[in-house]
Amino acid sequence: MKRKNFLIAVATTLALAGLATGVAISAQDRYTVSVPGGLSFSEFRGYESWDLINISQNGKVVAAILGNPAMIAAYKSGIPDNGKPFPDGVKMAKIHWLPRVNTAAPGPPTIGDKLVNVDFMVKDSKRFADSNGWGFGAFDYDAANDSFRPADEKSFPPQAHDAKCGAACHTAAKARDFVFTEYPKR
Repeated sequence: MKRKNFLIAVATTLALAGLATGVAISAQDRYTVSVPGGLSFSEFRGYESWDLINISQNGKVVAAILGNPAMIAAYKSGIPDNGKPFPDGVKMAKIHWLPRVNTAAPGPPTIGDKLVNVDFMVKDSKRFADSNGWGFGAFDYDAANDSFRPADEKSFPPQAHDAKCGAACHTAAKARDFVFTEYPKR
């Protein structure tokens, strides 16, 4: 009987260890994901609690554009409308969702629903000197695996495979230190 109980205990322990390993393998730590060129998700830890800069709708997605405290302070000081560049260390996060209509609310309003991707920008004039001082990163979300991966040519919008991927697009906003997003009156 002791041997049977011992074997049951060993089998139960192994099964639980296997289950825990399976859960650990399937759960991704998003802060380990990075794009070639050095821009990583971990550089934007805590972005979810940054202040709102603005919202946008681009084609089929809606977005919230958030800024770290340094970015918000720069906007409040008049940058870029005053012609000054953003200082090194400012960061932005743009969270894209597929929209849906919330029929339970008055209006009814269109709201963000399924997460599509998260895009990041950081100003670091030394590190990203060859992309106008800005580093970019786009990370697609995979709901089936609850994980992120660097965006690529199949993403919306299509992305290159490095931290300079947004530089070409953002040249249209050169007069605003390569930042499209405006900070509206509150």
